[in-house]
Amino acid sequence: MVTFYTLSVFGGASAATHYNCNGPLVSTLPHSSFQSSSQSSVSYAAYNAKLNRRDGAGGWSPMVTDHEPWLQVDLRDQMEVMAVATQGRYDSWDWVSSYLLLYSDTGRAWKQYRHEDGVGRFVGNVNSEAVVQNKLSHSVRTRFLRFVPLDWNPSGWMGLRVEVYGCSYKSYVADFDGRSSLLYRFNQKSMSTVKDVISLRFKSHQAEGVLLHGEGQRGDYITLELHRGRLDLYLNLDDSRLKFSSKRVAVTVGSLLDDQHWHSVHVERFNKQVNLTVDSYSQHFQTKGEGHSLEVDYELSFGGIPLPGKPGTFLRKNFHGCMENLYYNGINIIDLAKRRKPQIHSVGNVTFSCSQPQLVACTFMSSSSSFLSLLPAASATGGFSVRFQFRTWNTKGLLLSVQLNPEPQRLELLISNSRLHLTLHSSAQQKAEVSVDYRVNDGLWHSVSLDTRNLPVTLTVDSEPSSMIEVWEQLESRGNFYFGGCPTLDCRYPSPAFQGCMRLIFINNQPMNLSRVQQGLLGNYNDLRFDTCTIRDRCLPNLCEHGGRCSQSWSSFSCDCSGTGYSGATCHNSIYESSCEAYKLIGSSSGFYSIDPDGSGPLGPTQVYCNMTDEKVWTVLTHNSTAPVTVQGSSLQRPHIMKFNYSASAELLHAVVSMSEQCQQEVVYNCRKSRLFNTKDGSPLSWWLDREGERRSYWGGFLPGVQQCSCSLEENCMDMNYFCNCDADREAWANDTGILSYKDHLPVSQIVIGDTNRTGSQAVYHVGPLRCYGDKSVWNAATFYQESSYLYFPAPLGELTTDISFYFKTSAPSGVFLENLGLKDFIRLELSAPSVVTFSFDVGNGPAVLSVKSHLPLNDRQWHHVRAERNVKEASLQVDQLPLRFLEAPADGHIRLRLSSQLFVGGTASQQKGFLGCIRSLTVNSVKFDLEERARMTPGVSSGCPGYCSGSSSLCHNRGRCIEKSNGYACDCSQSAYGGTTCNQEVSVSFDRESSVTYMFQEPFSVMQNRSSQASSVSIESSGSRAREDMAFSFITSQSPAMLLTVSTSSQQYITVILARNGSLQIWYHLQIDRSPDVFSPTISSLADSRLHRVRIHRVGKNLYVQIDQDIHRKYTLSSDAELILIRTLTLGKVIREENFSEEVAQAALKGFIGCLSSVQFNHVALLKAALTNRGSSLVTIRGPLVQSNCGTLADSSSHTLQDQGGTPNNEKEPRGRDTQKDLAVIAGVVTAVVFIAVCALAVMTRLLYQRRQAQRSNSMKEEQRHSMYTDYRTELHLHNSVRDNMKEYYI
Repeated sequence: MVTFYTLSVFGGASAATHYNCNGPLVSTLPHSSFQSSSQSSVSYAAYNAKLNRRDGAGGWSPMVTDHEPWLQVDLRDQMEVMAVATQGRYDSWDWVSSYLLLYSDTGRAWKQYRHEDGVGRFVGNVNSEAVVQNKLSHSVRTRFLRFVPLDWNPSGWMGLRVEVYGCSYKSYVADFDGRSSLLYRFNQKSMSTVKDVISLRFKSHQAEGVLLHGEGQRGDYITLELHRGRLDLYLNLDDSRLKFSSKRVAVTVGSLLDDQHWHSVHVERFNKQVNLTVDSYSQHFQTKGEGHSLEVDYELSFGGIPLPGKPGTFLRKNFHGCMENLYYNGINIIDLAKRRKPQIHSVGNVTFSCSQPQLVACTFMSSSSSFLSLLPAASATGGFSVRFQFRTWNTKGLLLSVQLNPEPQRLELLISNSRLHLTLHSSAQQKAEVSVDYRVNDGLWHSVSLDTRNLPVTLTVDSEPSSMIEVWEQLESRGNFYFGGCPTLDCRYPSPAFQGCMRLIFINNQPMNLSRVQQGLLGNYNDLRFDTCTIRDRCLPNLCEHGGRCSQSWSSFSCDCSGTGYSGATCHNSIYESSCEAYKLIGSSSGFYSIDPDGSGPLGPTQVYCNMTDEKVWTVLTHNSTAPVTVQGSSLQRPHIMKFNYSASAELLHAVVSMSEQCQQEVVYNCRKSRLFNTKDGSPLSWWLDREGERRSYWGGFLPGVQQCSCSLEENCMDMNYFCNCDADREAWANDTGILSYKDHLPVSQIVIGDTNRTGSQAVYHVGPLRCYGDKSVWNAATFYQESSYLYFPAPLGELTTDISFYFKTSAPSGVFLENLGLKDFIRLELSAPSVVTFSFDVGNGPAVLSVKSHLPLNDRQWHHVRAERNVKEASLQVDQLPLRFLEAPADGHIRLRLSSQLFVGGTASQQKGFLGCIRSLTVNSVKFDLEERARMTPGVSSGCPGYCSGSSSLCHNRGRCIEKSNGYACDCSQSAYGGTTCNQEVSVSFDRESSVTYMFQEPFSVMQNRSSQASSVSIESSGSRAREDMAFSFITSQSPAMLLTVSTSSQQYITVILARNGSLQIWYHLQIDRSPDVFSPTISSLADSRLHRVRIHRVGKNLYVQIDQDIHRKYTLSSDAELILIRTLTLGKVIREENFSEEVAQAALKGFIGCLSSVQFNHVALLKAALTNRGSSLVTIRGPLVQSNCGTLADSSSHTLQDQGGTPNNEKEPRGRDTQKDLAVIAGVVTAVVFIAVCALAVMTRLLYQRRQAQRSNSMKEEQRHSMYTDYRTELHLHNSVRDNMKEYYI
């Protein structure tokens, strides 16, 4: 029915309509308006608690033994409250430093006031005399207020004087009993409106009920209805397809609206634009349908939908509760009804005062210690019955426990897995159980009835059919009935306590008076809060980002990020890299990848092709017209138009182009008597539209103001009288091909061809994909060389979520990376010690600090990566690949980070503790900062960063890391499967049938988490909820079937890559043991052809990307996005240990592998390097002969030779030149031999000179040579052991 175009939460709260609604309301109240839980003595009575008064003891103080103190004020009438103020007891050491504020219409059912960010705690006093005023973020209309002290002066006691500020307001109230309604009848047959404004306040006794309804014969309708405690708005304007039917779609706002407290509703419509607000939550949307007006026939009904001709019969469930100040387009409906105006017709019993039902609830606050113990009178008929209502979000908890005769029999009613379970325990081993297949942890009130007075014990939930347990004799209770929990002393088998609300408790048909329980006159209790249900919907608003699904318990919420492309506690972090350049930096090769240009921003990921050459990394985005298009018969009046739909949205395309260094798009135009420009006046006959839809008529280059083709720019047109080849207008085919490279106009969104309608005219055009290279942000750097210098930017930090990432290198022992300040809140990242990075912030709950300490110094002049995040659930900090550190946010604390200053980078506002060194690639909340541009105009800061390793050129290949040296650079190949000085030498091993290499993963590297309220260390594999594997290897074989690679886990999951019997490659993923494996065959041709083949497998969640050599690229979707849990082994070749393999995989495992494997990488493990350099390690097991080889390199070079030979002309086509070629070959051979001997002699002499010079600096060169392929891999293996003194680890 509706199309959303925006959604706002935590919107502005309603304010009083009075201009000055801030008058004191307490100072004139009589003594009877004050009540309290207790008082120390008469002089400390509640009526002495008026602000700035010295009556009695100068304020209120409760008894020392009062464990649940409160002070209550009756304002004598409904008032609009704007602010409250507190003060300590006069001339004393007694004051309250924090408190809760409850409000109520009746003084019985209370609701806790919460600020806009959900915090309920109010800041109190720090002495006895100063007045602290708290303005309410949204006003409340109420009669009763209750102040509940939380903290007080530890050197004194509680003391309180209060004032309330607000004003009275006019109230028109109507009470609906669930069988009544008000009808507002129009003066004419129908009412058609372009604009509607509807406002009201309501409080409901039920979760269902119609508030408003109107409809017309044209198909228009409007319905405002409570459904499952939420408010639904159905609205249709002249769309006959959406007439009153089951296909109607509602806009839903609010939650838990059946709490018997007032809620405000405001509906505003203008044409098709609609704003719906409930309390402080709003939805803005646009209606469907053809019309712009709402046409309603005869009448609008409020409180129900009466059936025409059948008085007292209603189509839907009626509203049961009260409405106040009900206005429809400025008309006061309740006032008209009260004055019995003829426009209003009353159906049923509508009264004009709000009835006050006595549905008083209590809240079980703790999931471990709450309970309510009651001892009822015995039933006259034997057995017992219990009924009550409850609501909760929790999936488990004990509702009722009754001890039975004879001991140890007991009857337990509990929630387990969101369902009700009734268990009769006859003994420790025997029990009878029945469950109700009905979810009860949905936050709604549910009625439960348990009856044992008849032989079958019956359990009834809501209106569901009863469940029964057959017993042979009537059950008799023994002792107390325990609700919500059971103390350990009374229950031998404790269960998790219930956390939620209960009301209307009856035992043996006798109501249990909870007020008497609170007063200590009935039963016993622990951790209960009476007269209120403090349930909250923690998924309103939904703080899970990017479409994450929110679920909740009583005290917290969690986000399900599966299928969103994001991870983290609130689905904030993209699981994809931001660009192809970023993929190359982590060692990826050419292939299809998903990129997310704005990271945690709103754009989302898109799939692109990354073409990674030695010089540049190209990002390729395709469109819907890949083949050449032939055009005939088009003219300026009826042109040919082609629109290009790209594989990404317009916003995402703009982001890719903006962050790239250069972009281009090829346009090929083949023509025959088809001109691009009119030869008379130069006006274009064909043109294209840029990304903004603007018309462009240049066909090459980067000069948009020049209406020319490439041949004119290059001065090689076939006829120099024209700017384009096609403008020569010849019968023969001509071509105008150009590369469009002006970034601001790309990509091409549409092409228009207008000159192919003449005899013999024809055009064939082709627009290539958008191709961009470079990522401007990756190497965007600034150098800070003065401690007092800094850069400042407008702060993009989010109130709810902030993420920061950057690289740094320095030789200084400390310094602040960045800082942003508010009035009280702040956020700061700094190098606090040579090996410690600290992330600190304050959102109103006090300073929080997270630190990561490295066992090696971080001020080593090498690049180090920092990523910090703070959200409403937790904060995290990671440095390089050190374990991720977490700090959970306090429960029910402040969640909004309120900052007001600029973001300072490289220093602080006080110009102290400035950073000395380089910072690059700074990104904050998806905003990439241009450090270089700002550095050019800032003293003490220079753009760029000196050093060999500070540029975008790839000095080290294949995941190798560039290390700065005093006289150059070296490559750390420890994270690469390759070796050599620049990590580009293949590491190859020859296998035979019995050969295998196994890498054993140890427990510290399994997928484990350890989160607590304190900062805790977490293994890097658990840093997000994403599942990810990256595999790459090369192989040569002629054998099939064959086992190439196997990954197995302790949980019976596995990944295998095999060659099937026909030689085709197969990839097996077995992620869920209760399902069949996923099997993928990227190619049906045999790869057992004695040629070198390169395979790359990359998985993110359910997406699997496979590349074979350079020409086969596949994307598959797995049946599950499950992670590998507790990875045990990685094996190449024959698998000895018996696994739960299918028959085909088992045969390949038995056959093993015969041939050459080269440059094998699985995530961070380079297995062949480990096998060659650590044969004695406990982590690597070698079976059978294993011979180091250069087979990968040789095969690679031979394949290139074969390709070169294949590209030469066929000799058989030139028979007459054979003899001449033979003679030339002999002469060329002799000359080559002479040259070769001379070059060898020169090489020998050069080598002798070189060795003599090398002898003079042997020590320094030996150290640099240790970055070769074998030695460096020991870093990886020794992650499980203590770091040796002569070893140094580098983290990317």
